[in-house]
Order: sequence, then structure tokens, then C-alpha cells
Amino acid sequence: MKTLILLALLAIVLALFSALFGLLRPGAERTRTVRALTLRIALSIGLFLLLIASRLLGVWGSH
Repeated sequence: MKTLILLALLAIVLALFSALFGLLRPGAERTRTVRALTLRIALSIGLFLLLIASRLLGVWGSH
């Protein structure tokens, strides 16, 4: 479970940097930046829902 969470966080950060590089490149397509930011939002929502579901199912909890 920890590995899945770390991979999701890494994917979120990579999507964010992809959007940043898309913004900084001169003459770059703005659709690539929008897609990267949309992917980041989708990954963030998915991770949030995964954490809620794992908490409710008892897989992950407080000590």
C-alpha cells in the first residue's frame, strides 16, 4: 500500500513538472500543459479516493 501511495505521489509530481516545462518552453502547445495539469488533478483525486477507501476498509489506519 505504501508503495502504491508513493508511486501515485511521484506521478503527481512528474505531471506537475511536465506542465511547468510545457509553460516554460517558447512556442510550446498549451494543450500539453492543460493535459498535464488535468492528469495531475485526476491523479490527486484518485489518490484521495484511494486513501479514503483504504481507511474505510481497514487496510490503512491510525496507530
